[in-house]
Amino acid sequence: MRLSLAFGLFLAATPALTTPALADVEAVLDTHILPGTAAFAEAAQALETSAAADCRPDHVQPAWNAAMDAWMGIGHLRLGPQEQAALTIAFWPDSRNSGRRTLARMIENEDPMGTDAEDFAQVSAAARGLYALETMLYDPQFSGYAADSYECRLVQVMTEDLAEQAGDLDGAWRRKFAPELRHAGEPDNALFLSEAEAERALFTQLHGGVEFNADQRLGQVLGTPGRPVPARAETWRSGRSLRNLTLSMEALHRMARALAEGPVPAVDEAFDAVAYFAEGIEDPAFQDVTDPAAHVRLESLQGQIRMVGDALSLAIGEAMGIAPGFNALDGD
Repeated sequence: MRLSLAFGLFLAATPALTTPALADVEAVLDTHILPGTAAFAEAAQALETSAAADCRPDHVQPAWNAAMDAWMGIGHLRLGPQEQAALTIAFWPDSRNSGRRTLARMIENEDPMGTDAEDFAQVSAAARGLYALETMLYDPQFSGYAADSYECRLVQVMTEDLAEQAGDLDGAWRRKFAPELRHAGEPDNALFLSEAEAERALFTQLHGGVEFNADQRLGQVLGTPGRPVPARAETWRSGRSLRNLTLSMEALHRMARALAEGPVPAVDEAFDAVAYFAEGIEDPAFQDVTDPAAHVRLESLQGQIRMVGDALSLAIGEAMGIAPGFNALDGD
């Protein structure tokens, strides 16, 4: 708890050091968003190439993990072209297992939509994208397929679909939405009528990403008091629940620095505390959450992530004129 205490004392003792310079929209675009969408498009294309060469799980898994890593760098962005694309690229949480059920029906019936990438775009969002591919590659009830099977072709089609989505997403950011953010307040910009609107939009994504990590990536598995739910941990079958969380927080830290035009000590301290507490998590898939000691460690990590949200609001949000108590997920 030493870092947590230090962070609290830092906020109380040195408020002048927590005020950033003016928000830098261009820095967020040029050092965070556009490199991130390009990296994801490249990783998704590599995944498609890998599956085309050999569709079997052992061969495809490394490329899938690389694509998931790349998505964690931008997955917190839910604006512009990514607002809708995220639903079919990364449909999670899926508390009803609708993706798994849809894939099972397609395989049982050898649905022709699973053999053509153009037709596959009409499939339920839950059965498309990164999380559906995890089911095919890591779930023992799905991953035992042979190279000449329907499932093999399905995986190839799923990766084709994902690569197309990733390329379209990168292109849409570059052609349309990044210029709109970059030129906020100009006479022909109907989307962002002022620079402040663009800044607030990016801060909302930053703060919302932190809240998603606390409320979903940890909240789903922590469940309700006395009833943790290990099977709701994100990508637990591939053993990367903690990795997703860590990569996401690192990406959010980079975004915070870009938006604030440099380091903000109170914010850096809060992110460092999260990294410190994450090192104490023993099961990277969060499957030990039913153990009381492991549960406490995950709750403590969740609390540290919430403190990042508080630090962002105080040290960056208020300097941008965003009122205290801002909640990115409820539209405040």
